[in-house]
Amino acid sequence: MITLGIDPGTAITGYGVIQEEQDGSLFVLDYGVVRTKADRSQAERLVQLYQQIKKLLLLHQPDTGAVERLFFERNVRTALNVGQARGVTLLAMAEQGVKISEYTPMEVKQAVAGYGGADKSQVQQMVKTILGLKAIPHPDDAADALAVAICHIHSMKLRDLYKSGGSLGSE
Repeated sequence: MITLGIDPGTAITGYGVIQEEQDGSLFVLDYGVVRTKADRSQAERLVQLYQQIKKLLLLHQPDTGAVERLFFERNVRTALNVGQARGVTLLAMAEQGVKISEYTPMEVKQAVAGYGGADKSQVQQMVKTILGLKAIPHPDDAADALAVAICHIHSMKLRDLYKSGGSLGSE
């Protein structure tokens, strides 16, 4: 299964593509960021983001997608811009028929670092460890997107286990 994780933003959107192998191991296929030009209008930036996300979707053909949910910030303008970037991302994924899940930053931290209040460096270190990388992915937005994808993969495993009536503990 291939999962595309997205950390949305208008200026910088992080993405991470992870393949889960049959044995449950995770393999990074790609990660990076989409940057839009600050001298462009908001509409032009959203078009550019949409086009780049569509290219990623066509290139990697993910089975599932995960997008970080917006949490309310004090800067309403920033929150609105991030919300628009999320909308464009969700649209691109939906058009390609990708099953989408959304996670709050706290849910991502909990799934990756085991603690919803983990700081950014703890999450990045766990991303490196979980994915068997030699270094923490940069820029930060790419590492965050990989964390979103890991969160989704772990959440799907838990949902599947719950549906099958399985147990997390040893019997």
